Amino acid sequence: MWTQTAASCCVFLSTFLCISICLGEDYDLDDKTGLGRSFDGIGSLSGGGATSRLLVNYAEPYRSQILDYLFKVCFLHLEGYEWWLMKEAKKRNPNITLIGLPWAFPGWVGNGENWPYSFPDITASYVVSWIFGAKQYHDLDIDYVGIWNERSFNSKYIKLLRYTLDKSGLERVKIIASDNLWEPISSVVIADKELQDAVEILGVHYPGTNTVPEALKTGKKLWSSEDYSTFNDNVGGGCWARILNQNYVNGKMTATISWNLVSSYYEDLPFERDGLMTAKEPWSGNYVVESPIWITAHTTQFTEPGWTYLQTVGHFTHGGSYVALTDERGNLTIITETMTHDHSVCIRPPLPSYDVTDQNVTFHLKGTFVRGLFFPPLFWSFSIELDVDEVYTFTTVRNGQRGSYPDPPPSAPFPKSYKDDFDVSGNPYFSEAPNFADQTGVFEYFTNQTDPGPHVSTLRQVVTQRPVTWVADADQTISVIGDYQWQDLMVSCDIYMESVHAGGVFIAVRVNKGGGVVSHFHFWVNYPFKLFNSDRTRARVWYTLTLTVKGNYASADLDGYPLWKNAVLWEPRHGWAAIGTSSFELAQFDNFAIEALA
Repeated sequence: MWTQTAASCCVFLSTFLCISICLGEDYDLDDKTGLGRSFDGIGSLSGGGATSRLLVNYAEPYRSQILDYLFKVCFLHLEGYEWWLMKEAKKRNPNITLIGLPWAFPGWVGNGENWPYSFPDITASYVVSWIFGAKQYHDLDIDYVGIWNERSFNSKYIKLLRYTLDKSGLERVKIIASDNLWEPISSVVIADKELQDAVEILGVHYPGTNTVPEALKTGKKLWSSEDYSTFNDNVGGGCWARILNQNYVNGKMTATISWNLVSSYYEDLPFERDGLMTAKEPWSGNYVVESPIWITAHTTQFTEPGWTYLQTVGHFTHGGSYVALTDERGNLTIITETMTHDHSVCIRPPLPSYDVTDQNVTFHLKGTFVRGLFFPPLFWSFSIELDVDEVYTFTTVRNGQRGSYPDPPPSAPFPKSYKDDFDVSGNPYFSEAPNFADQTGVFEYFTNQTDPGPHVSTLRQVVTQRPVTWVADADQTISVIGDYQWQDLMVSCDIYMESVHAGGVFIAVRVNKGGGVVSHFHFWVNYPFKLFNSDRTRARVWYTLTLTVKGNYASADLDGYPLWKNAVLWEPRHGWAAIGTSSFELAQFDNFAIEALA
């Protein structure tokens, strides 16, 4: 018996002996009318907010332990843009499916407009180039590509993307559309034969386990291509258990993809702890294998993509649901869940009230497929008493693995004293400096060939044009670091403005908002910036900025000279430290240091 908690259990059918001794409801598992749809897997998104940003910073062995929990046996799909993470996933599961879904596009794709469809040939060429780059530089084969996350689709673009993929020899790369709602994509696909041929998968976000008749009429595979997005406590685990079963029972969806894979970002950023597990402290090595990981294993440890659902799946009379899958070669897996309403609420959509009570159920295995099963007719019926908020797996598969490592180190806050000179030799393992979490813009290691002195290795903001954004975004770049609870703090950094005629660079403290909207107290150096009488800061000159806040007062120095002292500061009261630029421009940073005073 494979057991995680009292409410989460796997039983091997060939040794299970509770045979028809419990009175209760009967449920037939039968293939006399044929089998159902083919199971495509359970997956998770990494991206759409840099949700795996801190994971690469973990030291070994903890980083490998986390990756094993995520990929070795549990997950079958990954969606995201992090090349390193995709390669690590492939190491652990070579059959993993890789999906690319654009959330934003480079600014040049829109040619000055915040819209990717005005020049669909440019957008299609960009996506195809990204797929080729994945293969050429990372040896990764992208299997599916989406359109634009949760935004309007464009039929002309989808057809052109299919044509461009085929013309480029990428016939094997399939299209998912439209990563939004069931309508209008379902009706448009029915009415447009060329579009129908171009789209392989109808993907929908947060369907509430339901579909629409038009989607079924298309004959396409149906995926919940983004779901969950819920705090990963036991209620989040209950949400995940319920929708993994009921997405198929109610909506005939054969894959469910979670946003997000792992909560590996600062806790107080938007949607904190919405990952299937938590790994947000690379400085301590602490991570938490949350309940959604074990819920996922109830399906992925005992099935594989390509298994087939039985048509005779559904709801229990007294609440909950059950699914059954077969490999059509003698194996059968049944997953049951009895999650109550309050123990399985997802963040979206709203969940109508319903009741679940304790119940006894008896499964009767019938039809042609039972003749291929690995156990005798005596075991073709079995009963189980189901309490509320339980998940059971009954299976003939014997190679499921729990996966176990020693407890990770204890949780610890971000260090109060922290320095980074960004000096890396050769090709760094990762292009971004540890623990910096970019909110807008991209900050990468840079070798400064024009500076033979102390600033050869720096961190550089490299995005020079505002992207075609998915949602409203900041018009400046910023990368945060540290502890959201910091109040009194000193931050120092060398800065270098590369733009000659405009722009600016800043360091910041008490950054209390992240995502697309940022809020902080900052020390700007703009071009030009008057310091003393006729002196001005200049581009392409290194300066050292120091910003100190203590209580309600702030002070700032530039190259050791005080610019102001004890300026009154009322808000914000606490937050991260940060670096950034006043616009999308090239700028460099070096010798970053933090001293948290409280």
